[in-house]
Amino acid sequence: MKFALCLENEGYRASLEKGKLYRIVPDSSAKAHGYIRVIDESGEDYAFQANRFHLVELPAAIEDALMSAFSENES
Repeated sequence: MKFALCLENEGYRASLEKGKLYRIVPDSSAKAHGYIRVIDESGEDYAFQANRFHLVELPAAIEDALMSAFSENES
């Protein structure tokens, strides 16, 4: 799973937008502590409480298209 939908941004309104899909950055240490690491509005990856998000499983074609779009924006 590579994406998560933000459900709660209280305290992080500049970093997260409710209802927005965020790209997940794998981080087993964060996960072990109840956090999820995402690329936030600053364009950097940060760990937030996992309960702020809903993990989203997308069809492969859509996931590939989104990953491609993210890659283009990072260039």
